[in-house]
Amino acid sequence: MTNVAENVAVATETAGAPAASAETAQRAAREARIRRSYRSLQWWQPLAVFVVLIGLWYAAAWYYASQQLAFLVPYPHLVLVSMFADPFFTPQLVSDLLNSTVVALTGLIVAIVIGVAWAVLMSQAKWIERSLYPYAVILQCIPILALVPLIGALFGYEFLSRVIVTVMIAIFPMVSNTLFGLQSADRGQRELFQLQGAGRWTRLTKLQFPAALPSIFVGLRTAAGLSVIGAIVGDQFFQRGTPGLGVLIQVSTSRLNGPGTFAAIITASLLGVAVFLLFGLLGKLAVGKWYDFG
Repeated sequence: MTNVAENVAVATETAGAPAASAETAQRAAREARIRRSYRSLQWWQPLAVFVVLIGLWYAAAWYYASQQLAFLVPYPHLVLVSMFADPFFTPQLVSDLLNSTVVALTGLIVAIVIGVAWAVLMSQAKWIERSLYPYAVILQCIPILALVPLIGALFGYEFLSRVIVTVMIAIFPMVSNTLFGLQSADRGQRELFQLQGAGRWTRLTKLQFPAALPSIFVGLRTAAGLSVIGAIVGDQFFQRGTPGLGVLIQVSTSRLNGPGTFAAIITASLLGVAVFLLFGLLGKLAVGKWYDFG
């Protein structure tokens, strides 16, 4: 009787296997359809918001044009003409964009080097962190605009001063995120390295830096956007030497060139987005296989 019961149970399981496989396949297909529909919504939602914003922009431009103040809010198509088809303004926009890009990337590279070195130093001992971290916070809280005259008097009013302002604005995310990443290494792995007699350099390169990579790239993305802001701010106050987008914004505003002003502002914003996305892509390539980098 026992053998008969076992045979019946095996037959029942064998018969139910195809049904379970079919149900699993249907569930997987349903989940795939949901994911595809969700991805399509991800594209349509920002596009819908963009269309609404353009409509509001046209409405505001029409209102100011009716008040004889068209230079305050120009029509979007006039801004596009200034960006891409104005024979006098477009070449100047491209030239100033390149100059601001050089300043932003130079300041960003310096901020990365100093910020990572600063964080590595603080991660070696708690007393070093307690000694140095308050100064990173103070540097973040200093009103940069108040220091602009001093920076100009000490370092001149050209490329170097622009880079210094960019570094001061962009460095804190590198310090804080790198330090957080270095300190987030698993405690059990730290103890294992200590039991094996690993030195500081081995722990730093083999354990702490791999664990810190996601946080470092988050800091890189944040610092990348801030570096563009620093380049524009420095350019607006240090107007000697090679001009950038900040000077172009001020000149266009003083000449009541509404389309030119908006074109320069949008170009600066797109530069910040491009640098942000670039480092996001680098982060995904570096740690995307084992960490959801967004």
